[in-house]
Amino acid sequence: MIKLAKLSDIDKIVVLAKKTRENMLNSNLQQWIGDYPNKSHFLSDYEENGLYTLTNIDNNIIASITIINENEEAYREIKWLRNKSMVIHRVIVNPEQQKKGIGMKLFQFAIDLAKVNNYDSIKVDTHPDNLKMQALIKKMGFRAVGYLSGINRLAYELVL
Repeated sequence: MIKLAKLSDIDKIVVLAKKTRENMLNSNLQQWIGDYPNKSHFLSDYEENGLYTLTNIDNNIIASITIINENEEAYREIKWLRNKSMVIHRVIVNPEQQKKGIGMKLFQFAIDLAKVNNYDSIKVDTHPDNLKMQALIKKMGFRAVGYLSGINRLAYELVL
């Protein structure tokens, strides 16, 4: 079940993020380096009511996603298709649970949330080397709209 994260979930999400970051680095993907994302990112997402978790039948967090109003300075460098948008950030799926459709569930949840709240689109970005995320983004119907040179990310948007 996908639901808004509780404050008590944040430390568990941090552990999951670390595990995911290590998996990325072991796959030679330099998208999340240093300690990104860290507790301060998740606390900020939580405070914006944008941090969501997915739990398994044992109520363990196996994934998280941040879905917030667009507020990224880095997003201003390209022309987007719509202005009233939500943004997806920090999609995390436990590496042991990947390739089971969890990413699709998270994206579909974000799409449904944006529709219910009358947004015009959803935006997302990913590292040019993150081919798995690019495939998921395209599979979910997002369109490539440009390159964010300030953060070295490919930008995508889904018009709702």
